[in-house]
Amino acid sequence: MNNEFAERRRLIGAGLENRELDAMLVASPANVRYLTGFTGSNGAVLALPGERIFFTDPRYAIQSRREVSCRTQVCKGPILPAVAAVVAARRVRRLGFERAHLSYDGFDLLRANMPVNTSLEPVSGWLEEHRMVKSESEIELIRRSVATNSKAFELAARRIRPSMRERDLAAEIDHQMRRLGAEKPSFETIVASGERSALPHAHPTGAALKAGQLVLIDMGAFQDGYASDMTRMLFLGAPGARVKRLYRAVLEAQLAAVDAVRPGVTAAHVDRQARKVLKAYKLDRAFVHSTGHGLGLEIHELPRIGRKDKTPLAAGMAITIEPGVYLEGVGGIRIEDTVVVTPTGCEVLTPTSKELRVV
Repeated sequence: MNNEFAERRRLIGAGLENRELDAMLVASPANVRYLTGFTGSNGAVLALPGERIFFTDPRYAIQSRREVSCRTQVCKGPILPAVAAVVAARRVRRLGFERAHLSYDGFDLLRANMPVNTSLEPVSGWLEEHRMVKSESEIELIRRSVATNSKAFELAARRIRPSMRERDLAAEIDHQMRRLGAEKPSFETIVASGERSALPHAHPTGAALKAGQLVLIDMGAFQDGYASDMTRMLFLGAPGARVKRLYRAVLEAQLAAVDAVRPGVTAAHVDRQARKVLKAYKLDRAFVHSTGHGLGLEIHELPRIGRKDKTPLAAGMAITIEPGVYLEGVGGIRIEDTVVVTPTGCEVLTPTSKELRVV
């Protein structure tokens, strides 16, 4: 992996001239990890022409020696003044920074410690665009995370019984994924039953699972730094005709969107295929979010598989496909897989059956 990290840092250094920058400061944890492999909570990378410097504090001195292969500076005080000192010594005139990640306080601290003739230039999405297309090693890590996530679901599903509380099921899911090797969930595990399943991002509560209810489970694992994401539906008892129809509509929409994934098509095109199916069922207005999103070092990455995203898909992108319908007073259904774009189409990484699971 060290060669891969070095190549990523080289590409950022080589791109400075095209962006009319003398240096670029990278401080968001996901982007720092992408460039260096550093897994700690306090680090930054300064990219200069021909040189990249990693900054951290004494808590991570030993860890950074093991994880980071470029020049490292361990700062006794705050990182940003140390960065500013290097910027001044190198006579940097235009310093790029991540506008979505540098706080106002951080901006002020840099400004106060840099020469007055050095300008701070906001940069958007530069590394995030690089991160959209995953390397083979990244795809393998995502594949492992997906497998862990699905195994955790299967183990937790065996324990589901009527009267079990939503939050207890969520805790069981989190326990199983950690037991199988995940560092943590990709996000707060969603368990929503009955009418609450119509809340796309419901938080688990003390509500008990009851017979005759839908149960929506949306879960993901971070393993070796990479995320997975999956949503599956359960029904306690025997589902009626209405639930079966709703489920069939969402499943057809999900399969249509998966079938549309291939290099060259836009993210919006994939989203449109799911909406066409739901419109035929007169359920398109009950679909209130995008069809999916990229994932990797973060649970939500570019591209957004939504109505307006014209990003062409490319081999190596890892995305989710997750259409859903949500009916107030009835419940919601969402089906989600993690997929990877291949040279000829896509590979669905999620091994878990998409059938409505009856408990």
